Amino acid sequence: MKYILVTGGVISGIGKGIIASSLGTILKSCGLHVTAIKIDPYINIDAGTFSPYEHGEVFVLDDGGEVDLDLGNYERFLDIRLTRDNNLTTGKIYQSVINKERKGDYLGKTVQVVPHITDAIQEWVRKQARVSVDGDSAEPQVCVIELGGTVGDIESMPFIEAFRQFQFKVKRENFCNIHVSLIPQIMCRCSTPLETAVKEKISMFCHVEPSQVICVRDVSSVYRVPLLLEEQGVMNFFCQRLNLPVDVKPRKMLSKWKEMADRSDRLLERVSIALVGKYTKLSDAYTSVIKALEHSALAINHKLEVKYIDSEDLEPSTQQVEPVKYHEAWQKLCTGILFGLSLFMSPYNSSHYARILLVLFCAGVCLGMQLAVCEFARNVLGWEDANSTEFNPEPQHPVVIDMPEHNSGQLGGTMRLGQRRTIFNSTSSVLRKLYGGVEYVDERHRHRFEVNRELKHHFEKKGFQFVGQDVKGERMEVIELDDHCYFVGVQYHPEFTSRPIKPSPPYLGLLLAAAGKLQSYLNKGCRLSPRVSQFKYQ
Repeated sequence: MKYILVTGGVISGIGKGIIASSLGTILKSCGLHVTAIKIDPYINIDAGTFSPYEHGEVFVLDDGGEVDLDLGNYERFLDIRLTRDNNLTTGKIYQSVINKERKGDYLGKTVQVVPHITDAIQEWVRKQARVSVDGDSAEPQVCVIELGGTVGDIESMPFIEAFRQFQFKVKRENFCNIHVSLIPQIMCRCSTPLETAVKEKISMFCHVEPSQVICVRDVSSVYRVPLLLEEQGVMNFFCQRLNLPVDVKPRKMLSKWKEMADRSDRLLERVSIALVGKYTKLSDAYTSVIKALEHSALAINHKLEVKYIDSEDLEPSTQQVEPVKYHEAWQKLCTGILFGLSLFMSPYNSSHYARILLVLFCAGVCLGMQLAVCEFARNVLGWEDANSTEFNPEPQHPVVIDMPEHNSGQLGGTMRLGQRRTIFNSTSSVLRKLYGGVEYVDERHRHRFEVNRELKHHFEKKGFQFVGQDVKGERMEVIELDDHCYFVGVQYHPEFTSRPIKPSPPYLGLLLAAAGKLQSYLNKGCRLSPRVSQFKYQ
């Protein structure tokens, strides 16, 4: 097993996640099995209870793990499936050590940061590095480890000490460290290529060879970062430093990656998507959504333009206080194809704008789907007080309700999480066709509320169809509107499994509809151009 530790200096958010993902992409392109671990030094057990304004979106894994968004980067770049234990936090480590102490595993010894916490970190990494992530049960050969935060932070010190010890335990030929730092103009992040003299100076003061100083300058897209690293001989260094048993020249995967990056730079046609949400002031809150939209836009050879709309700006209360902001939000909404991720609706009166959803192409995800149900109930079924019990605990028509397993007294890990199966019950479903006509799909979930199945027959009589349900037929998973080009909603989060070369079908359908190509795509049997549809990791 080979270990590559990626650390960062000077500032947090310098790009360690993209560097780690890009390194993994290069290694995988050479035929190696690669896994990744993200270490977050905060004391939280996981990311599940974070506000999106704290660390961006909460990424959900197949096993229900609520983790840092960097694991989304790893999965998208490497096309792998990680588990909750691939995200290690200070909270998890201390919890495991304290549990052992309570059971008497330390035989009455004084439990300390060194050696007990540092040993627990090393044991966790060693164990998790060997877990298969490719779906073929093959044990990984290389583990890329990203240490979050900045070297020098107090909270990172136990991890730094753990890896100082770790390098001697696994031997020099099996461990290397890549440090991502900042070169003020801001391996080294900067806006333009470094001059040779600057590289030599960094080399001298950091005690590394000049060839080991890698410049990661600003590029047109993140897809170019693996190519940039490869051009500067990163694979040559790894092969020599870690004695990797591979051909130095990357294989077909990286050439396909270059083709994708080149195509991205040449895009001329634009497609505009209006994203209505609760946390639009921070784009990281919707990282996977934006990536899924980008993947789909690239697949149909369009450049994506996202118009962020704060859902509260559409409310009548905003019109009274800030009329300019109110009208600007409505203008954005009317000039973009709607994507309702977490469309906010007033618990009492939102019918004044909700009907616009039925005129546009629309995709609702999770809460977005639930609110589409509320809107239809109010404006088509005539249930003016129809609502979710999340907003109004006792409406006359509770069309969205708490799930039985929801524990309202505790927040962490109490939602319906992880990969669940959805069964299609309609052969004419647009979304089923986009998925390739399959009978079922396995997608990731994260929710506490669900559509009230006792009322579904009222909706279906009016053309609002629940075309996908869980395996027991108890939970409504997919909605579609009869006689509408593309009005769909899903209870799950398809963005978490979207890949640059395998876009998520619900998002792809939205982009196709927005570009006026959906019907043609369906008529052709849901086939993209050969360069997109035939791309697979090799």
